[in-house]
Amino acid sequence: MEYVRKVDFAAIDKSGADERVTQVLFDHTSGAKNCTTACIKIPAGGGSPAGMHIHAVDQIFYILKGTMSIEIEDKQYDCPPGSLIVLPAGMRHRNWNDSGEPIVHLAFNAPLPDPNVPFAESV
Repeated sequence: MEYVRKVDFAAIDKSGADERVTQVLFDHTSGAKNCTTACIKIPAGGGSPAGMHIHAVDQIFYILKGTMSIEIEDKQYDCPPGSLIVLPAGMRHRNWNDSGEPIVHLAFNAPLPDPNVPFAESV
């Protein structure tokens, strides 16, 4: 098992301006037993692929770059770098990028999502 994993910021920086990038850092294919972790880039104008949705697991975002706009249970928040967003399982939410720069964030999901079940359910 790889105990130290690094985000490939160079690949994120080289990606297209309109390209969404997901680098999976830890999941069921790499030894995870309890959670997943990914680094995600959301381009300007991008957002949740499923729109307003829920998950069967807890989801946590940590914003590294840019400002994420997020709606949680009908309330909107603007989350700059350093923000920790906590979304308990079943919490309705959607996120998007209203700014002119990409958002880069870490996404954690726990417990380990079932890879045989769709991750997001649109609501």
